[in-house]
Amino acid sequence: MAKYYKIRGARPLSGSIKVGGAKNTLPKNIVASLLTDEPCVISNVSNIGDVTVTLDMCSSIGTQCEWLSPSTIRISTPQVISGSIHSQFSGINRIPILMLGPLLHRFGMAEIPLLGGCKIGPRPINFHIDALRALGAEVQLVDGKYRAEASKLRGTTISLPYPSVGATETILLSASLAEGTTVIKNAAIEPEVIDLIAVLQKMGAIIAVDVDRTILIDGVRRLRSFKHHALTDRIEVASWACAAIATGGDVVVENADQLGMMAFLNIIRKIGAEYEVLDNGIRFFSQGSHLNPTFLETDVHPGFMTDWQQPFVILMTQAEGLSVLHETVYEDRFGYTDELRRMGAEIQVYKQCLGGKPCRFLHRNYPHSCVIKGRTNLKGIEMTIPDLRAGFSYIIAALVARGESIIKGVNYIERGYDSIPEKARSLGADFEVVEC
Repeated sequence: MAKYYKIRGARPLSGSIKVGGAKNTLPKNIVASLLTDEPCVISNVSNIGDVTVTLDMCSSIGTQCEWLSPSTIRISTPQVISGSIHSQFSGINRIPILMLGPLLHRFGMAEIPLLGGCKIGPRPINFHIDALRALGAEVQLVDGKYRAEASKLRGTTISLPYPSVGATETILLSASLAEGTTVIKNAAIEPEVIDLIAVLQKMGAIIAVDVDRTILIDGVRRLRSFKHHALTDRIEVASWACAAIATGGDVVVENADQLGMMAFLNIIRKIGAEYEVLDNGIRFFSQGSHLNPTFLETDVHPGFMTDWQQPFVILMTQAEGLSVLHETVYEDRFGYTDELRRMGAEIQVYKQCLGGKPCRFLHRNYPHSCVIKGRTNLKGIEMTIPDLRAGFSYIIAALVARGESIIKGVNYIERGYDSIPEKARSLGADFEVVEC
């Protein structure tokens, strides 16, 4: 049954909410369990769409799943019964590409449908495919599916053209059982990548993170079971933090981890808002009615992550003056600002690099910079969510706006956020879910 959100804004959020496991780690932890025939236990599991879809994909090839509690699962794949992921999973998310390596090790063959995910740029998978070929796999695109075969993967040195999180994870999952040593140069080192390394190390993998974005993997013969408490979702933490500050509220985000949030926390303090690190999380609040504008560039870790950009743009519509944001990770991530302008936001998108960081998109005609003029009074409108992270931005905008907002396309946002209506209502929001 379809549904939409109805939000009446202009109310400060106040109270406490709890954030669970990360959308960007939980599916990868589940995929890692395919590398062993022993049962694995994951706790701090969020009730989100990407977890459900990943479990369904794994179940279709032989994985057994048992919920030990509302947030803990035990999964095991004693035997892989098929190396093919059904086309019904085509276009949903990008997890199937990560399954190629584990399926090659367990089944000798892997076949996955075309990938999906949010519309934030082309997001090609050539880094993944090139890495698998370097490890010894034969990979072809046949009849709309990627088919890979390998009798044995062998270690090698792989230099990534860009520190891609997904490609780094593909190599980690593929090289842990490969013969010999694999070296990843220019690897991603995001907390989510380190979390996957921690899972693989628990399973018996030998992985070292060296200097200058280099990761070394000594292949082992066998991996075993693991128990793991999933990493807290730092994107959801930032999303609720922006909602709290933009509405002039005061919110404690339980389970928030300071270490993964440092770049975000620095910016929060620079704009004149404040936070307090507590034993059980982080409190976010406004110091007063005035927020300062800022200049900001997204970047790979340890920089300001691209998935924090959209909620932060909404926050900057409530700052006094001009703010500039330069997106250096994805080339097409400001499309969502069209709806914000309809709400009254003054946002201009530019194809030029409005920043000083080296940018892959220089002179390539991509709309990847924006200028926000604040402070603006937003008004409620009807809008449709285009992608996951823009979806939460629309929710923040609706919580700030005067009047009623209707938000459709909520299936996108429920892929990565757990219990949004319940959390918002617990903070005092006028937030209704309408079935239609």
